[in-house]
Amino acid sequence: QVQLVESGGDLVQAGGSLKLSCAVSGLIRGAAISMGWYRQAPGKEREWVASIRRGGTTDYADSVKGRFTISNNTKNTLILQMDSLKSEDTGVYYCNVNGRRGYWGPGTQVTVSS
Repeated sequence: QVQLVESGGDLVQAGGSLKLSCAVSGLIRGAAISMGWYRQAPGKEREWVASIRRGGTTDYADSVKGRFTISNNTKNTLILQMDSLKSEDTGVYYCNVNGRRGYWGPGTQVTVSS
């Protein structure tokens, strides 16, 4: 059974930093084509934030480019380093494997106070 568990969400002031982690278990070796982060703000649809493909290529939404960094390690942990946080970054952040029809974690709350 595939499981994704996020951690690291918190309340932080604008301009601050947070590091989100996602522990992934139960995946068959090589099954993850891409891993990524999405977020959902109150009253808004879930939006893509960043992703990393099997070969290591990374992509970012324009709204976070230059401030967020996605990475993973050999222990099946996905990381999202978030710097220079803004109030509009507030939301529930979800870890994802293989896109919207793939696997999801339950989410972790990030709140950025202005």
